[in-house]
Amino acid sequence: MFTFTADYSPFLGIEKGAVLQEVRVFNDPQLDPRRCSQVITKLLYLLNQGDSFSKNEATEVFFSVTKLFQSKDLGLRRMVYLIIKELSPSSDEVIIVTSSLMKDMNSKTDMYRANAIRVLCRITDGTLLTQIERYLKQAIVDKNPVVASAALVSGIHLLQTNPEIVKRWSNEVQEAVQSRAALVQFHALALLQQIRQNDRLAVSKLVTSLTKGTARSPLAQCLLIRYASQVIRESANTQTGDRPFYDFLESCLRHKAEMVVFEAARAITELSGVTNRELTPAITALQLFLSSSKPVLRFAAVRALNKVAMTHPMAVTNCNIDMESLISDQNRSIATLAITTLLKTGNESSVDRLMKQITNFMSDIADEFKIVVVEAIRSLCLKFPLKYRSLMNFLSNILREEGGFDYKKAIVDSIVILIRDIPEAKESGLLQLCEFIEDCEFTYLSTQILHFLGNEGPKTTDPSKYIRYIYNRVHLENATVRAAAVSTLAKFGAMVDALKPQIFVLLRRCVLDSDDEVRDRTTLYLNTLGGDGEVVETDKETKTLLFGALDIPLVNLETSLKNYEPSEEPFDIDSVSKEVKSQPLAEKKAPGKKPTGLGAPLAGPPSTVDAYERLLSTIPEFLDFGKLFKSSAPVELTEAETEYAVNVVKHIFDRHVVFQYNCTNTIPEQLLENVSVIVDLSEADDFAEVLSKPVRSLPYDTPGQTFVAFEKPEGITAVGKFSNTLRFTVKEVDPTTGEAEEDGVEDEYQLEDLEVVAADYMMKVGVSNFRNAWESMGDDFEHVDEYGLGPRENLAEAVSAVINLLGMQPCEGTEVVATNSRSHTCLLSGVFLGNVRVLVRLQFGIDGSRDVAMKLAVRSEDEAVSDTIHEIVSSG
Repeated sequence: MFTFTADYSPFLGIEKGAVLQEVRVFNDPQLDPRRCSQVITKLLYLLNQGDSFSKNEATEVFFSVTKLFQSKDLGLRRMVYLIIKELSPSSDEVIIVTSSLMKDMNSKTDMYRANAIRVLCRITDGTLLTQIERYLKQAIVDKNPVVASAALVSGIHLLQTNPEIVKRWSNEVQEAVQSRAALVQFHALALLQQIRQNDRLAVSKLVTSLTKGTARSPLAQCLLIRYASQVIRESANTQTGDRPFYDFLESCLRHKAEMVVFEAARAITELSGVTNRELTPAITALQLFLSSSKPVLRFAAVRALNKVAMTHPMAVTNCNIDMESLISDQNRSIATLAITTLLKTGNESSVDRLMKQITNFMSDIADEFKIVVVEAIRSLCLKFPLKYRSLMNFLSNILREEGGFDYKKAIVDSIVILIRDIPEAKESGLLQLCEFIEDCEFTYLSTQILHFLGNEGPKTTDPSKYIRYIYNRVHLENATVRAAAVSTLAKFGAMVDALKPQIFVLLRRCVLDSDDEVRDRTTLYLNTLGGDGEVVETDKETKTLLFGALDIPLVNLETSLKNYEPSEEPFDIDSVSKEVKSQPLAEKKAPGKKPTGLGAPLAGPPSTVDAYERLLSTIPEFLDFGKLFKSSAPVELTEAETEYAVNVVKHIFDRHVVFQYNCTNTIPEQLLENVSVIVDLSEADDFAEVLSKPVRSLPYDTPGQTFVAFEKPEGITAVGKFSNTLRFTVKEVDPTTGEAEEDGVEDEYQLEDLEVVAADYMMKVGVSNFRNAWESMGDDFEHVDEYGLGPRENLAEAVSAVINLLGMQPCEGTEVVATNSRSHTCLLSGVFLGNVRVLVRLQFGIDGSRDVAMKLAVRSEDEAVSDTIHEIVSSG
């Protein structure tokens, strides 16, 4: 047996080549079980660390492992089962071990039987499964709980690949549900529910039969509570009066097992539209856990109460005394949750007392917990604005203490939000930010504070008191902060008449700065302000660019500047597109609240209408289609340098899809008239063409648009393939006069096919904090399922395929998969047709045979949309 220490691992420096050489010990005439087990352990370690074996290497290892079946050593046999499962042999190799595994499955040794069942079900295919189905049915009702659980768990896995076979086991599984063995009943209930999950009535009957007291296992009872909660959610829209199974949930609060009590309490608190009367018994049960000697119970209870406090703060107030005692809990997670819950449930009179307790508490916790507390204090201040002085002082004090970037940014963001939402807090808040940048070590925060100060400072009653702090940054900071300080000074000079002469003098001192950016900005602002400190007459665009809010996406501005070619015509900033390709979803917040943090846009001109929407709004035939949901990127339908260049943009409406064909005639000697596109819908059954709008004339090198509109069923993600043919009348053009002949010839030109896919109904819209967005979305319309994606080259290929299939925006860089990774989690966000927010959490895993499995969790604002996402994946 290996002894593990903090400094040494038995696998340190292990190499695949050396281990493959050690596999030869499996062929020894006199097997050494201990030595063989050590080699298998190394193989398993390599596989789980992401090392992959070539087909020849895997085959050689597999054949060597099969020779170990001759050993009667129990420990070695268990290792053999493990390595066979991990190697996942191919169908032609499985046959070699099938006889040995079937022999073990009928052995008198229960350990052999249970493990052989697990391995056979893992590596077998549908054909072999029918041959061993009889043995698996017998194993489900076996008297030995280990064997029965192995068969049931195998059934749960097989349900994903061979559902028709597993569904035939219903009678045996139903019998296993009545087992006295805790794990057997737990696994049997899980399998039975999955078999019936698509039949709501069958699930409801199952729950009804088991709520009468036949579920003895605490684990099974917890599952039953979850299934009862699911039935309650599904019946919420179809029944009135008392909730079905609520009495059962309430009775579980008196169960002798703590896990059952907590599961029932949590289920009640998460019911949709739960009333205070329904909450009371659950809150009482959770309150008892707050004083438990077990940290896990205290943590579970305070976390559940924290979530309840977001929607029913008054229902949790009876627990405040118990939670105050948890502030000093040794477990900092418990203490943090207790503090934030108290901040949500406390009244105005208790604010000062809480602040004193929190002050002592903050120095003992890590930054990640401090951030949670800061966000809770921010919410409390917005709830009780009259208490802004004590809360702002608290934020100011902790801002001066040591901490990481994320922690300091959370404090600064909170102060910024309070300044914007509580007018009385503006001047004191700005001074606190000014004092902070005196010692701020984070360049990003310093520049953002200076930017915010330049917009808010000139609007205060005494703007001059901020000038000293700003000018100090010009001499005491790095070039990035100095440049930001120069811009802030210029804003004060432009917006406050009394300060213009002083600002002009200060800017003159910056002309000789060592940094090019600082010198260039200084020169620009001096020329703009003028020699006497008065703002000179400049065009409106320049003033807006220098001192106003910029409503143009910086990415678009950068692209336009890169594409600008120097000429006599100056760069026109109005030509820059204001369309935002991807913008963060706003978090759920009270009506009228501004976006939060330093990154929030300042009040400025409203964003312009999308260019495509403006174009379509000029066409009367499309006015009845409603608001445009999304326009795709152009899809090329012709190859480069052909006679005619055509690309198409797909415009998505609620009940219509419009194809905008952008056509260009590339032949100087021809004029095209009555240009239209004939669309074949033979492979797009859900669409019906409603109108076609041709281009009357298409001269040489002059783009034109022709439109074809289709109607589709409302609420359906209609997909299909469209065959396109360009039809037109061609007239010859005299190259000397440029006149076209009167007579023309009708002609056609075959274009590439076009597809409307599910991703066309989804907009890529990111979220700045996926975890917060996920939790705020809630699990009312959450849908979770697992899928097999088949063999893939690697996980990155599978992740990319699913992202492209759904057409959603990857969040927090999770689209990048580490090399040789065996598992990965990807977070996606988007807005589905109908402006329904959707969040997706994908969990991928890949085995030795490169088969990829995926767990898909979807949360949205509409249950039908959550189901649709799963339908897209299952059919994709």
